[in-house]
Amino acid sequence: MSPFQSIGNIPFDLGILSSLFPDTKHIREKARRLETDGTIIRLKRGLYVASPDETGKVLNRHLLANHIYGPSYVSLQTALRHYGLIPERVHLVQSLTTKHSRSFETSVGNFIYENSNPEYFPIGVKPTTEDGVTYLIATSEKALCDLINYSKGVNLRFMKDVAVYLEEDIRLDMDSLSDMDISIFEACAPHSRKTQNIYTLIKYLKNERHL
Repeated sequence: MSPFQSIGNIPFDLGILSSLFPDTKHIREKARRLETDGTIIRLKRGLYVASPDETGKVLNRHLLANHIYGPSYVSLQTALRHYGLIPERVHLVQSLTTKHSRSFETSVGNFIYENSNPEYFPIGVKPTTEDGVTYLIATSEKALCDLINYSKGVNLRFMKDVAVYLEEDIRLDMDSLSDMDISIFEACAPHSRKTQNIYTLIKYLKNERHL
């Protein structure tokens, strides 16, 4: 049985690798050999994940995103697509972080991280368990806020701007709006990069619900 069966598809560092091969003196060289023969996949310096061929477990890119650079959570188009709210396939895994904005190119995908202020960061973020692993992802409300805040050229001054943006620009499933929690938008608004845009969105949602 592969020594990586116990780890599965969870990323690991050199310390964990050393515990799997306790008789190995030069663990970095061991990591290079394992990477060369395809046993493990390098995500960034000192961080790896076992090949699915070794573990029989499919890689979860949302879980990888949390580990590659953190604290972070999956969001923006990646999260909206995950919930089935926008039609476009998203090839990047997009996240927010309290650290500096960064991007990582790996053999299992590209990962991009946008900087968030610490007050805004934790609002509307939830742990999600999928196939036995748990990762942090934005709720649909937070993902929509993030998309508005981090997209260039978005200026929602009037409610008609919101309608055009949701229906035509991002082609959001409009039926999903009735299930969204307005209190999350209200919590996000004061700490947003585009505070007035979020307040216009709130006004639009309340108008649609006749509140």
